Amino acid sequence: MKAYLYLATAIVAEVFATSFLKYTDRFTRPLPTLLTFGGYAVAFFFLSLTLRFLPTGIAYAIWSGVGVVLISAVNWIWLKQRLDAPALAGMALIVLGVVVINLFSRSTGH
Repeated sequence: MKAYLYLATAIVAEVFATSFLKYTDRFTRPLPTLLTFGGYAVAFFFLSLTLRFLPTGIAYAIWSGVGVVLISAVNWIWLKQRLDAPALAGMALIVLGVVVINLFSRSTGH
């Protein structure tokens, strides 16, 4: 359970950092740049803690899958970026893949 708490923290921090990346203006704006680097530092720290419990491939599959969906949701809400049906279908498949890994894979350690 600790692994998934670490992983969730890593994912949220990565989504936070990625959300500010656009506003760094090629890392010339100090506050967004600091928030981006800080978010990524927190994300990688917690991902490193996760890897003490989960295999790298499994952790990264969950990280990237959930991250893609969350960053798309953030962009939809904050930046009004709309997603078409193929994009939504693709993300549904990503979520399904993460669910399959967590429910059926013995590689997750549970």
